[in-house]
Amino acid sequence: MDFSAIDWQRPWLAHLRDLGAQLATSPDWITAASALASERGLTNSTHLPIVFVPQDLLPTAIGYEAHIHATGQVPTRHNLHDFFNALIWLHFPATKRMLNQLQAREIHRHPSRNLRGEQRDAATLFDENAAIFVSRKPSMTTLLAQRQWNTLLLANATRFHAECQVLLFGHALLEKLIQPYKSITAHVWPLHFHDLESEDRGQLSLPLLDEVVATMVAPGFVSRDFHHLPILGVPGWWQGQDEAFYADASVFRPPKMTQA
Repeated sequence: MDFSAIDWQRPWLAHLRDLGAQLATSPDWITAASALASERGLTNSTHLPIVFVPQDLLPTAIGYEAHIHATGQVPTRHNLHDFFNALIWLHFPATKRMLNQLQAREIHRHPSRNLRGEQRDAATLFDENAAIFVSRKPSMTTLLAQRQWNTLLLANATRFHAECQVLLFGHALLEKLIQPYKSITAHVWPLHFHDLESEDRGQLSLPLLDEVVATMVAPGFVSRDFHHLPILGVPGWWQGQDEAFYADASVFRPPKMTQA
């Protein structure tokens, strides 16, 4: 696998950069990822240790999510998609564990592969394409929900990162951003910074954020609970972010109509 395709200096990789760049230098990154998971005590929801194993160890009679829940083994291929999946397990283990638990619960309720249901679809969207939007001000989340792009992203560009933080979670989203293009859109999970503040004077703690998000999704959720954000609209994440850039309605969909 060619890790040279990953530009670790991209701003959306900042929270994954140190460990990701280290893992990418390993001659056997799957074994190295398993060793890191063991060192960190990562487990699935049934307390079995998380181990990254070759994809061909997945039995044909059992699905991917069900296998992880039953064994703790994460079937992994030598490609960027699964590399980013392992990296997210290492950074957001509580949220990944909870998403897998939700999937396993739904599989048990609806064993037919043809009956996925809203919860399984939503968990898959989170797993594959989510970004976490942390804001200091509820008004910023409101602007996101209402698609007020100019106010949220253009007018607030100079102070956006002081008031918000966008952290990519979905491994398919990360893979798409290897070759970025303007219309890549994330399913956004919002939360407020006050839920994460602690003795570190309000600095974002990734382990605490992980636990908070896992707690938030535990009761269940559906696809309608996400907001949407063209991810390269985050200030400073792409070139040419002027008024014309955000005026592209094919990417930055118009604001939602409010009820009178």
